[in-house]
Amino acid sequence: MTSADMALPAQDERTLPAVVLRDVDTRPLEQVLAELQLLVEQHGHVIVVCSRATPTAVRRRLHTLRSLLESDRIALFRPDLPPLGLAVLVRQLRQLASCDLSPGVLASAGRLLTHYLHCGALLGSVARLDRVPVDLKQHARSWMPGSQFAVLAHPQPQLVRLGPGTSLDGPEFGTWMLVAKGQLQSDWVTATLAPSWKVQGLRESPLPAESPTWWGTGRLIEFCTYLPDLSVLYQLVTSVRRSTCHWCGIDVIGDRCVFCSATPPGQDAPPGSPAGNRAAVG
Repeated sequence: MTSADMALPAQDERTLPAVVLRDVDTRPLEQVLAELQLLVEQHGHVIVVCSRATPTAVRRRLHTLRSLLESDRIALFRPDLPPLGLAVLVRQLRQLASCDLSPGVLASAGRLLTHYLHCGALLGSVARLDRVPVDLKQHARSWMPGSQFAVLAHPQPQLVRLGPGTSLDGPEFGTWMLVAKGQLQSDWVTATLAPSWKVQGLRESPLPAESPTWWGTGRLIEFCTYLPDLSVLYQLVTSVRRSTCHWCGIDVIGDRCVFCSATPPGQDAPPGSPAGNRAAVG
């Protein structure tokens, strides 16, 4: 990962520590390149996870590093999740990294596990929110003093003005909830939303540095529900049919290789994939 505050504390004793690629865009290219090359040599494969709110300069540098190393053993994964949800997903992958999963299956598991996350926030304003659809009426109400909005960004966008009986569509299975408080004072998430979603456990975490950028305001309380048990995560991943990437030969789950971006023969390949020529992942 590219931000240290995305490295949540270990969920259990088996959770592997995170590796943080610090200051990717500001340190000398040769220095970061040597660091990444050493990681590949030590571990065989590297999965780099970063937020959609990560600065463009960081993303460009990551693609440059991967191209210079000419390696299909580096996966660049940018799921469309808010920062707190991304941090939870990274920790789940760190949990699974202790199991007998191949690198391709572990990298592919990231896409699978996003379906079991519910990510949202309580916001003091939606005036600058561009990650979830905001209609003109809601936008106008955001300028009213004291207005607050309950927002679900994943898996299905939902936005409602906070009031008596306000609710959001939650998970239909048992989860834990992680809460990160910004500059907004409210107990709605922990006292109302969590019980309505029947969460089985509740924990707090510092707000990720990228959260105000992602949500368009620092007046927020971010939350994410997740499956905490390694045994459940492992069962979910191993129950999915595996296939072998026809391009790089590693085992994967899903319809696209996370390392080389190849799709199964006969399917339309995304721009920049190696279906016709071996281009770097875009």
